[in-house]
Amino acid sequence: MAHLKLGEILLQQGLITEKQLLEAIQAQSKEHGRIGEILIKLGMLTEEDLVNALATQLNIPFAEKDSNLLEPDTKSGLGKLVPYDFAKTNLVLPLTKKGRVLKCAVADPLDLLMIDNLKMITGCDIDLVIASRTHLIEAINRFYTFIRSGATQSALAPKKKTEPAKIKEEERQLPIQSDEAINKLIEDAEEAPIIKLVDLIIRQAIEQRASDIHIEPYKNQVILRYRIDGTLYKIPPPARHLHPAIVSRLKILAKLDIAEKRMPQDGAISFPLDDRVIDLRISTVPTVWGEKVVLRILDKSATPLDLNSLGFSGNQLDRVKISLKRPYGLFFVTGPTGSGKSTTLYAALKETIDPKKNILTAEDPVEFKIDGINQVGVRPEIGLSFATALKAFLRQDPDIIMVGEVRDLETAQICVRAALTGHFVLSTLHTNDAPSAINRLLDIGVEPYLLTPSLVCVMAQRLARRLCPKCKEAIEPNPDQFGGINFKSDLIYKASGCDECNNTGYRGRIVLSETMIIDDPIRELITTKASYGQIRDAARKAGMVTLFEDGIKKIEEGILSFDEVVSVTVL
Repeated sequence: MAHLKLGEILLQQGLITEKQLLEAIQAQSKEHGRIGEILIKLGMLTEEDLVNALATQLNIPFAEKDSNLLEPDTKSGLGKLVPYDFAKTNLVLPLTKKGRVLKCAVADPLDLLMIDNLKMITGCDIDLVIASRTHLIEAINRFYTFIRSGATQSALAPKKKTEPAKIKEEERQLPIQSDEAINKLIEDAEEAPIIKLVDLIIRQAIEQRASDIHIEPYKNQVILRYRIDGTLYKIPPPARHLHPAIVSRLKILAKLDIAEKRMPQDGAISFPLDDRVIDLRISTVPTVWGEKVVLRILDKSATPLDLNSLGFSGNQLDRVKISLKRPYGLFFVTGPTGSGKSTTLYAALKETIDPKKNILTAEDPVEFKIDGINQVGVRPEIGLSFATALKAFLRQDPDIIMVGEVRDLETAQICVRAALTGHFVLSTLHTNDAPSAINRLLDIGVEPYLLTPSLVCVMAQRLARRLCPKCKEAIEPNPDQFGGINFKSDLIYKASGCDECNNTGYRGRIVLSETMIIDDPIRELITTKASYGQIRDAARKAGMVTLFEDGIKKIEEGILSFDEVVSVTVL
């Protein structure tokens, strides 16, 4: 029966009716929870019945409250092997250890990350028993209370440790860590379980297509989150007491100062994965409960640096490629943080690579290393700013220059002058759409007579989550429900949720864009410092499709949901 779905097993056992199952499935499509949890919430099933059915589905033993399956071996050091913090946070109780096999009772046998963490921490293969949350919590408290009381009565008990919170406070007050404390951090970080745990956290994030990993310490717990398709999701975390060793391990990999806990640090890690190497950017900041770490995953294989693969609509892509073939001029990509501007710039640069051209970039920091391009990471702390790098580039006989971002008048002026003297310059701006980029450049002080002949194209973009192709749900587009919009297709789709997309309804992201070609009417408007509205109207007459209109087209193609398009384009 292990191959049957949980709902089928519950029906077979007479625990629910078909009507109740259908009602729960309908609720699941809205709440995106597990079917068993929803049945309990609706009062159709008890926790005990659910766990029993889950044990049948997975073919693992079910530990009832009064059975001896929830009585751990008190003489095998299980309390040290699985620390209390980990047991309490993850609801796992060690029962017996025979050789390299550790039998544990768990509430959620489908929590694969927790089970992998348990393997890494203990160095054992895990044999599972399932129990209800209520009974498991009682058993965990009973076992660890016994272990603690036994330790205090033992004549061989280790010296009493200072309370963890007090240690933390004293560490924050120390101006410098002692050599002994530093050595202890290094020893902890280089223990096999910690190495494997850090490796697992990174590998799991890459496999789930995450762009960022957040490791956040709090008083009694660590929160682990992955950013997937632009949204942060909580992942079952490691135990709280492992946090310092995890941070130290990451600092060692990034060649950072593990003794420095009071100041932010930045670094990079090259992480080998199968037959390739993944670049990671690491940032640490001190918080009241320890150092928070964020890892940015730079996986070129997961991020195609190719304009044809980013999802541009056909007409938009043609307008971009025509602009990139210009011998000189300014090309801007605009949008808020996290809208994919850097990826588009890299893809545009790859479009221009030619052995006959000298290409230089100034970036903060360099995200992807590309053969055939001379890349410079700016370092403002030593005086190497975007403006400084640009001035040096102009003495390097460049054909194409890419500047990570135009942040000030000096950088903007150098970009404009470089474009006017026969160079093609690509950069980014933080504006909401393409027409407002012109007003932004004029506002920071660029003279209209310089901007008019130099600006070639401005492209604004957003990243929208693709509907999961496995579970997207077709609906009839009623204009009354969609702001009066009359869609050209008979059916559009909304998000649902399945195992393939982790019950989010979305998988992957696609670009929404609007491309404004700078033609003669727009140049005249720049010269007169025309309003945003006038520039926008002129761009629309010249064929510019807005971000929202591009989104509507992708809704009609079954790629995006209406809710997602509205959330990323409507200001």
